[in-house]
Amino acid sequence: MARGGPRNPMPQQPPAERIKNFDEVALGYDEATAVDEAERCLQCKNKPCVAGCPVNIDIPEFIRLIKERDFLAAAREIKKTNSLPAICGRVCPQEEQCEKVCVLSKKSEPVAIGRLERFAADWEAAHSAQETETPAESPNPELKKYRVAVIGSGPAGLTVASDLAKMGYSVTIFEALHKTGGVLRYGIPEFRLPREILDREVDYVKSLGVTILTDVVVGRTFRVQDLLEQGFEAVFVGTGAGAPKLLGIPGENLSGIYSGNEWLTRINLMRAYREDYATPIKIPNRACVVGAGNTAMDCARTALRVGAKEVTIVYRRSRAEMPARAEEIENAEHEGVIFKLLTNPKRFIGDENGAVRGMECLRMELGEPDESGRRRPVPVEGSEFIIECDTVIVALGQNPNPLIRATTEGLKCESWGGICIDPETGMTSIPGVFAGGDAVTGEATVISAMGAGKIAAAGIDKFIRKKHGL
Repeated sequence: MARGGPRNPMPQQPPAERIKNFDEVALGYDEATAVDEAERCLQCKNKPCVAGCPVNIDIPEFIRLIKERDFLAAAREIKKTNSLPAICGRVCPQEEQCEKVCVLSKKSEPVAIGRLERFAADWEAAHSAQETETPAESPNPELKKYRVAVIGSGPAGLTVASDLAKMGYSVTIFEALHKTGGVLRYGIPEFRLPREILDREVDYVKSLGVTILTDVVVGRTFRVQDLLEQGFEAVFVGTGAGAPKLLGIPGENLSGIYSGNEWLTRINLMRAYREDYATPIKIPNRACVVGAGNTAMDCARTALRVGAKEVTIVYRRSRAEMPARAEEIENAEHEGVIFKLLTNPKRFIGDENGAVRGMECLRMELGEPDESGRRRPVPVEGSEFIIECDTVIVALGQNPNPLIRATTEGLKCESWGGICIDPETGMTSIPGVFAGGDAVTGEATVISAMGAGKIAAAGIDKFIRKKHGL
């Protein structure tokens, strides 16, 4: 392929087949396609794509290695700065980051950086026994005696843990749930991120020497202060955002109404769609999903797979303002999800048994932009109408989990719940306590949480070295 030509499409399961299973939709590049795509890279000297990557992968270098068919070296190049490449290659919004600033995007389509990252990671897993990297490779093996606690095994926690382990520190992750991965496991469906991929990436972090303890709820089992008193030099809080945002309209407590977080957790973590699991869930006939972010798309596409006959996305703005990734919107459309845009719920209607049977909505029109930069939706008077439904999933995002801030004296937080940090180091108002990811920002992307983890790892290293005169 000549440089600058159209990029290689991603092979997918056909929509009619994939809505009947939870297998991965995107099938990945084969070797020939990956090499062909890699040859499109211009190998820019100033590397704008690297500046667009929150975890600073040397993108032109790993793509060069794919072009030369040294796939194992490509994977290891990525892992120098990103310990979760197979995850990032699947769920990161590359179109808003590295690919957005790709020079090719000015005249053609950007290099498919995310797809190549996924290819390299998957090729390594399929063709080589994973070599254990040990903290002994650290430039300072003396760091082994210094212990760091990480609360939460989501993308921020896994990143800070792996970076610190590579430096040489002894790291322990405390996870509240019985399974690792945080939002990667309970928030992202299998058809976007297969569990064996997630488990493989977590195993790699463990291979670096990181200890992971599950079923430990920090703030209940013990407090952040207890960890410091037990001899941990620093604590990183990566507890994510699991407190749902609600609509606050009449009827929201009717049965059959779920938060997006609850719906996805029942299916993704607790396997409600499988007969060999006893997790209760209502199989919808007509489901409505309120919201238009990636979580809303996941909820809608999951509802189809558990057997819903009709699934409708209800969103108060137009398509241009939808925050979900374009490919996730397109996938939902191809699978048959209905989109009712410029529509806002007003109240829920219940039946005689207290179950939802409908949703009264208002039609909206767009006014002037608000603080988000998107045009503000304004209700059209007298435009009320009813959508019949027996299941509603409210997917408007999540706020940070409140447990740590409620049990940690002296921890400064925003009024809406985010932990306040120094953006340069990730340190909170308590010396030695750091934080990052959704616990700080509210619900955001996997890669932004990983970027925050990298900042905090560097901040923790600097803090411990200064404390001990290293």
